Amino acid sequence: PAGPGFDGAAAVHTHMTNTRLTDPEILEARFPVVLEHFGIDRGSGGKGQFNAGDGITRRIRFLEDMECSILSDRRRVPAPGLIGGQTGRLGSNTVVRADGSEEDLGGAGEATVGVADAVVIRTPTGGGFGAPDDRTQ
Repeated sequence: PAGPGFDGAAAVHTHMTNTRLTDPEILEARFPVVLEHFGIDRGSGGKGQFNAGDGITRRIRFLEDMECSILSDRRRVPAPGLIGGQTGRLGSNTVVRADGSEEDLGGAGEATVGVADAVVIRTPTGGGFGAPDDRTQ
């Protein structure tokens, strides 16, 4: 999140190895998947005099039938802003089937995925700090 006198850090994401960031090569070496997209969602953090850091979107395509599960937070209640700052964005976890249909996994869910299915993970962001109108450029 943002705080008094500073913007929040972008792309902070704790992943499967309980580290801040798992290298794509490690993910692809350990599992039969391809990381199709991994990017920072510019402008997604809660707005304020000081903005929260931006979130991440990952799209992981499966190369084999697998069981997929996720345990995450901030999928229903956004992080609050402080002192007039706006709330952060909600995260989401979606299975995109090979036929284009989608299934919301919620914050804690599991699904059987097939070859060519993908999971899209959008991380939540923190809230902004201070009223956005007070932002100095």
